[in-house]
Amino acid sequence: MAKIVEFFKESYDEMLNKVTWPKYTELQSSSILVLVASLIFALLIGLIDLGFDNALQLFYNEF
Repeated sequence: MAKIVEFFKESYDEMLNKVTWPKYTELQSSSILVLVASLIFALLIGLIDLGFDNALQLFYNEF
């Protein structure tokens, strides 16, 4: 039990004194970057899916 208490004490100390937390503006710009990149990838994958769907529809309509 003492090891668990020591672990939590050290974890708490590390979170307060050793971790460098990003500034709000850095966090905001990173979040916007992730959002934009996710939207671009979603659109790209959607276009590829649409292309494959159309190609397969043309292929199946031939038979």
